Amino acid sequence: MAESPTILVIGPRWVGDMVMAQCLFQALRELHPNAAIDVLAPAWAAPLVKRMPEIRQQIDLPLQSGAFEFRVRRRFGSLLRGRYDMAFVLPGSWKSALIPFFAGIPRRVGHLKEMRYGLLTEIVPLPDRLKRRTAQAYFSLARGGAFQAPKLAVDQASQAALLSRFGLTAGKFVAVMPGAEFGPAKRWPSEHYAGLAREMMAKGYGVALFGSKNDAEVTAEIAALAPGAVDLAGQTRLEDAIDLIAAARLAVSNDSGLMHVAAAVGTPVVAVYGSTSPQNTPPLAERRELVWLGLSCSPCHKKICPLGHLNCLKTLEVERVVAAAERLLEMPAAA
Repeated sequence: MAESPTILVIGPRWVGDMVMAQCLFQALRELHPNAAIDVLAPAWAAPLVKRMPEIRQQIDLPLQSGAFEFRVRRRFGSLLRGRYDMAFVLPGSWKSALIPFFAGIPRRVGHLKEMRYGLLTEIVPLPDRLKRRTAQAYFSLARGGAFQAPKLAVDQASQAALLSRFGLTAGKFVAVMPGAEFGPAKRWPSEHYAGLAREMMAKGYGVALFGSKNDAEVTAEIAALAPGAVDLAGQTRLEDAIDLIAAARLAVSNDSGLMHVAAAVGTPVVAVYGSTSPQNTPPLAERRELVWLGLSCSPCHKKICPLGHLNCLKTLEVERVVAAAERLLEMPAAA
């Protein structure tokens, strides 16, 4: 490969997965210090990718999530011909490998997944133990370098302006992320989050509720049950959430994209698990608490509880999560 290779990464479509993809980006930068690394991803990911110093630029993927659009992929791939020496395909779908194939990129690396013989030129084995360990699976594609936890850049000027705008004080509030785009089987109940919020406020901390507009119903429920909590759902952009969460003393979250964001900006994290396992996708943070009941029916990895009771989260008591939060709060705050 050239001393200054051009590399295209076909990125994932979830916030958390994109954060974990930085494990690969960091390894590629270590292995190829002079490489130009671009990411092809949905437009929503651009603010996140801009916080990753390893990446030169994002190219917006002109497709709706899940759309096959064979002709569009072929046409888009043809526009990229001659621009890249190597491609890494992170999603496991067959269609995800089409654009680098049509772009004629000489080396196309990925896991086999949907029988992508021919589309990929280098198929990296994926051991069973890594199949649900997203960060490690992405990193394995580099086939070298040191594994490093994601680390997102924080815009200090933006952070100061946002704190002032929402009446928050750095290091004096708890960031609560009660949503989960994947589905309700990942969501600790609203009344439990409200109980946690009341406990944190009783200890003198502010509480800020984060989420997209899709989480607004959930955060509104929590805010109604925990007067004084600041409901920011739908009021912040992704880059705003990154900067604000970085200013929090602590983050409490379901297994979600914002959980991985919190870890990547160095905020201590209490991660609450239900249908998924903390062994597979934990927050890659030095200071963390993983709270999981580990019932016989979990992890089921379903969007909706197949048994209809959601006991993995409903019976997870507020006191247990509060105790985990207290252990982290007792640690000295990061400088």
